[in-house]
Amino acid sequence: MPDEVNGRKHLYNAEATILSGSLTLPLVQEIRAQARIALPDSGGYISQHADNYRLEGVLSYRSAYTQVAGNRSTKPGQGWTTLTTSVIEGLNVLDVVTADRVVGQTITEHPLEGYVPSVNFLGSRFENLRIAGHPVALDLNLNILGSKPANDAFYAHDAGVSGRVASQYKHLLGHNDLPDDLRERYNRLSSSLRGAESVECSLVNQVAGSFPGGSYGHIIDIPDFGKVVLGKLTVTSDDVKPGTQTPRKTTIKLTMIDMEFGCAIAGGVGFVGGSTNGGTLP
Repeated sequence: MPDEVNGRKHLYNAEATILSGSLTLPLVQEIRAQARIALPDSGGYISQHADNYRLEGVLSYRSAYTQVAGNRSTKPGQGWTTLTTSVIEGLNVLDVVTADRVVGQTITEHPLEGYVPSVNFLGSRFENLRIAGHPVALDLNLNILGSKPANDAFYAHDAGVSGRVASQYKHLLGHNDLPDDLRERYNRLSSSLRGAESVECSLVNQVAGSFPGGSYGHIIDIPDFGKVVLGKLTVTSDDVKPGTQTPRKTTIKLTMIDMEFGCAIAGGVGFVGGSTNGGTLP
């Protein structure tokens, strides 16, 4: 049964997966979600491990695991905690993108009173990420969402969140050589930032290195390979409580590496992903 405190029940919701996607070149292949797990609304703990995955010579990993957990916090006065973790080790994509280890982790705590959870990404990281053998230096911001918004407000409406996300957009749009498709997309996201129900940003402020191609904020554009989006984060608030401006559901979706391929390889694959959107009734 769901946890109940003072007449309120919390329903847990969390999913984690190692990778999923599809390819159209050099082979046509729907990539089934690897090590995908989902937490029941009663909470608990689930994990899954996977080893030595290989899709021809296109992509592989040495080992990986996912875990999800949901439980009432043992700390006095605190509510319900949900953990979502995805980890991949020995990642290799066409001998272009490699990493020793990538961790995506989201921890949410829903309060005993109210609906909007606090969120943190402690533990999320990239270890020895390389492009064509060249090290990638990353400026991470695991505190992009900051503290829980006051008065159970939307994350997208919080001044601190919108300010930090606007700074990411401004930095990205400040590149004179930004590809047209990215400029159009981030101009649109920037213009709709304030007052929106959702916000898209990244745990990565910027990347640097001597790797081939260009980098724009958290995005790397590699010639004859495609785009690599790092630390992609989407926060969506909905199910507004009648008569208020309080969302009863907040969905946190994190994908540590999202690839949109082109040229020699075509398709798209997301690596190290997870989402959570548990809620409390009434």
